[in-house]
Amino acid sequence: MKKNILLKIRDAIPTMSKGQRKLAYFILDNYEKAAFMTAVKLADAVDTSESTVVRFAVNLGYRGYPDFQSNLREMLRARLTSVQRMEVSSDLLGEADRITTTLNTDISRIRATADQISRQDFRDAADRICSAKHIYVMGMRSSAYLAGFLAYNLRYMFENVTQVRTSSGSEVFEELLRAGEGDVVIAISFPRYSSRIVTAVEFARSNGAYVVSLTDSPLSPIAGDTDARLYARSDMSYFADSLVAPFAVIDALIAELASRKKNELEKTLARLEEIWDEYNIYDKDAK
Repeated sequence: MKKNILLKIRDAIPTMSKGQRKLAYFILDNYEKAAFMTAVKLADAVDTSESTVVRFAVNLGYRGYPDFQSNLREMLRARLTSVQRMEVSSDLLGEADRITTTLNTDISRIRATADQISRQDFRDAADRICSAKHIYVMGMRSSAYLAGFLAYNLRYMFENVTQVRTSSGSEVFEELLRAGEGDVVIAISFPRYSSRIVTAVEFARSNGAYVVSLTDSPLSPIAGDTDARLYARSDMSYFADSLVAPFAVIDALIAELASRKKNELEKTLARLEEIWDEYNIYDKDAK
């Protein structure tokens, strides 16, 4: 797992110039504000130049200030309380047209996800799911909705699907008790990360299960303990995170699996259509 960005800054202070050290101390003391300041505003805050801010980011190993700021925001999202998230988001949005701003931001998140996601990990995850003895899908708190949507659709294609539903820490281990060699556990977690899913991933791996993570970045606490990593952008959207990009990745995974299981899926859906018609599950008069 990548080193925490604040630790990286602290460790690099002895090698920094005077101006860069001023930046380092300001960021360490005010990272909640610094994460949303432009390079110009950050330079003004410590009475240095914009070029010093850019060199500061590059010397820490980032491609530039935007890359540094993005990593700082990722770290920050896992630390902010709901009230702090709301305050930050309100400052960022101001009086903007909410629907235009929100939809355009979600579009950019999906594009960034498409550019960054590992095709190899995506294929590996699909391979393992198709050959799994049993498939476990788990997500806590808001990520439970993502897990439920994925598990619901997987059941059309596979007989051996379990959504791990838990209300206490001990139930996680009870649900995953039989997960082991030949099984796949799909773990979904986005900020603020649930501590229960972190321990659940460690437990599943220790029992020999193949673990796929769907999370936001390599800084996620579940990323380091998983075999295939699917990253989806999920930046702050008011007091909660937007889950549009994670849902898009799940849609892509379902489409990939449906393509591989095409013949079996067609038979299953044909049989279900007969059942739905017989028991009037859907409104036949709907236009």
